[in-house]
Amino acid sequence: MPDQPTLAQFRATMLAAGYDEVLERVWAPDTVVDTHTHPFEANAIVVRGEMWLGENGSERRLLPGDRFHLQAHAPHTERYGPEGATYWVARRS
Repeated sequence: MPDQPTLAQFRATMLAAGYDEVLERVWAPDTVVDTHTHPFEANAIVVRGEMWLGENGSERRLLPGDRFHLQAHAPHTERYGPEGATYWVARRS
């Protein structure tokens, strides 16, 4: 696994890159979120658990240290593993 930043480091880097806010999102075990969009760009790193992100007809498994990036209004699905998951996400409107 690549070196994972601290939340403070991630926040500082993302805010310096022009993102508006940085949040910690904690998901309960086995949560499934059907196809949806967000009005913001999202740039995130998984820090605990596992999740699957579906986009453009494919789904990928993400583990701690993995990153994902979604453009605003991009349709996607999310599902979370049996232990749930936590990720830090930078958002830009």
